[in-house]
Amino acid sequence: MSESTPLILSRSDDTDTGENLKHRPSLGDLIERCVGDFSSAQLLQAVLVSIAWVFDAQQTFISVFTDVEPTWHCSTDHDDNFHESSCNAVSNICQLPKNSWSWDFPAHTSIISEWGLECASSLIKGLPTSSFFMGCLAGGLILATLADSSLGRKNMLLLSCLMMSLSSIVTIFSTNIWMYSVLRFINGFGRATVGTCAIVLSTELVGKSWRGKVGTIGFFCFTLGFLSLPAIAYINRGSSWRTLYFWTCIPTILYCVLVRFFVRESPRWLFIQGRKEEAVFIIKGISSSDQRSLIMDLNDASFEQETWNVDLYSAIKILVGKKWALGRLSAIMVVGFGIGMVYYGMPLGLGNLSFNLYLSVTYNALSELPASLITFLLIGKLKRKNSLLACTSTSGICSILCVVMGKMLWSSNNSSMLQIGLELVAFFSACTAFGLLLIYTIELFPTCVRNSAISMVRQALVFGGVFSPMLVACGRENEFVTYGIFGLVIGVCGLFAVGLPETRDRALSDTMEEEEYQERLH
Repeated sequence: MSESTPLILSRSDDTDTGENLKHRPSLGDLIERCVGDFSSAQLLQAVLVSIAWVFDAQQTFISVFTDVEPTWHCSTDHDDNFHESSCNAVSNICQLPKNSWSWDFPAHTSIISEWGLECASSLIKGLPTSSFFMGCLAGGLILATLADSSLGRKNMLLLSCLMMSLSSIVTIFSTNIWMYSVLRFINGFGRATVGTCAIVLSTELVGKSWRGKVGTIGFFCFTLGFLSLPAIAYINRGSSWRTLYFWTCIPTILYCVLVRFFVRESPRWLFIQGRKEEAVFIIKGISSSDQRSLIMDLNDASFEQETWNVDLYSAIKILVGKKWALGRLSAIMVVGFGIGMVYYGMPLGLGNLSFNLYLSVTYNALSELPASLITFLLIGKLKRKNSLLACTSTSGICSILCVVMGKMLWSSNNSSMLQIGLELVAFFSACTAFGLLLIYTIELFPTCVRNSAISMVRQALVFGGVFSPMLVACGRENEFVTYGIFGLVIGVCGLFAVGLPETRDRALSDTMEEEEYQERLH
């Protein structure tokens, strides 16, 4: 396997001495100069790409409403006072005759009531959600490096959104839990690379001074998608659960059309693929007018094409083959596992709290707004490693306190308010850590493997989410199994960030050699 460095080469045949390498401008440096200040075209591209996060969020958390176990009431005849009092004394409907109770809403509002799963095991009830996350894992593993190798960022984003929307349409016609679970798996498979491609593509279209802020646009969009769910569910309360899938998949299809015709490919990726003319054309279109004279440097420059990244998993091979890259990837994935367990698990566990489901989901979704805002405003000043450690530690402590304080104040009327308050702080910290983690990962790895690296980190996040439905199901009887384990896992996993390098204010590298050289300089 050969490795070549796509550095800009002068027309004279300079030798690759350490001094020449030190003063030779890299491809990334030249692109930074040509892109210049943040232009309106770059803003439009960043926003358009980031909208994909809206639909990503909707499909991730839609099961909070479609798979919820509805409330019920006793429905005996007025003359049968004995059976009515017996019904009211029982909290488990599986211990009651079928004709002695009724759902508070029509049966078609949830898959649990429509398919009579109220007495099924927790494994069966949580199967669709677990299938979705397993699909995310499979999709990430199979599709992860296509954006780095053959398809590119834009085409992979389009393919993922299309798969996600089409599978949602088919899900509407599910007739049983098994068919539904398979389709949720396919939905997760397609969704796996949406966020990854969106954040990588949006940040590679801008200079380093705007990279962090542009990355947070996607987090705002994800929050909007999360917030839209309780609104759509509340408007359609009493309607079939299939209605939620309909109103989330149709806009996604329309968005795919916009991506196809208006989104630009990453010029960085085009350069390392040897497609210089396309890259220069895109840079001309998105750069500010006063920087376009510098684009002649790109036209006149020559560079070697990256030759090792030729098959589906070559990016993963090079990540594993470099000791420093493997160490970074392993550490950041462990941190991601802990964050993912809390980030995906806490919204799923809201049905276990004695709060209105629509309000509790809305509060959690709203907590993402300040998390994204803080990241947006302070990302240029925040040290990546220390901030990540602070967020994971805070989330872990508050998650454990959510259980401990709840038990200590069990008889107090303020117990539930304190619990939801601590839960919101824990989730807020996890949201902030989630955003920091993705931006940190972008900066830790060069262009040639960046999409694959961030895909692996997203896999770790989702892998943490795979365990969440089971912990939530068990947590209906013992809260520590849910929030206690959430806190311990994110707290311990966050400590793995200690050994990672700081990347704030560092320019993005494009090849492994550039990253190794920058590491030696620092």
